[in-house]
Amino acid sequence: MRLAVNGCELFVEVLGPQLVPEGPSMRERPTLVLLHGGPGADHSIFRPLLDPLADMAQLLLYDHRGNGRSGASEPAHWNLAQWADDLAALLHQLGIERPVVYGASFGGMVAQAFATRHPTQLAALILESTAARGGAFTAQRIAKFAELGGPEVEALARRRLVDGDTSEAVYADWLRLCVPLYTRQPLPSEWFARIQGRSAVTQWFTRPQGEGLLFDFRAALAAVRCPVLLMGGSDDPMVPIENLHELAAALAQAPLQVEVFEGCRHILAHDEPVRFFATMRRFLNPGSWT
Repeated sequence: MRLAVNGCELFVEVLGPQLVPEGPSMRERPTLVLLHGGPGADHSIFRPLLDPLADMAQLLLYDHRGNGRSGASEPAHWNLAQWADDLAALLHQLGIERPVVYGASFGGMVAQAFATRHPTQLAALILESTAARGGAFTAQRIAKFAELGGPEVEALARRRLVDGDTSEAVYADWLRLCVPLYTRQPLPSEWFARIQGRSAVTQWFTRPQGEGLLFDFRAALAAVRCPVLLMGGSDDPMVPIENLHELAAALAQAPLQVEVFEGCRHILAHDEPVRFFATMRRFLNPGSWT
């Protein structure tokens, strides 16, 4: 469905009911909001990868403004504060109170913006393969890409991450050479074919002096008090594991669970699905938060 939110049309999907029959009553299940990565990708990167979680939670998925099937909006509104405020408005419009918010990669940055701007509107926070600040641990990123992909990939990583080249040619090479290294085993070709990419928002966010390099949530995260699950892969080239430890330090005041997936890269549900889903299911049980 398409909903008008903060002056922009967002593409939204809901999987599973909020209430399920249980004897003589209806039991409420948690709502899990899934914030996709990118920027410039869409919610299809979670489908059907995370669909199994719909057996224990209602899943809310949508494309951030400027991304996928949502309205393009304009560059002035392609920022973390706006994306976070869009989520707050969407939840209000749908009547969803205090969901569990899950953000992966760039979606984890939006989730941090939401948690720090709207702290009373979420029950718990899940951050996977993401960073507390932009431009962090660049040397480690380049070293890991070089280790996994060789000299050509290392040169491309330097061109994009150090030189700040956000051209269409570099973006195309990145999709061809670097994105396949995000997982231990190749993602299926149909996974990529389903994504409605928006390279313009990617280039805007990651440009030199863009927010993707300048944001820093470390100080603001100290105020987060809801339960938090942090997950990251030890061999992630895009978001090195040092980011996970930095996030954990910034979230020291929150009830915190930290899970390092040894040998995994950027997409944990693909690299180690059994452990990923077991970890998610344990955390989604509200009894685990007390």
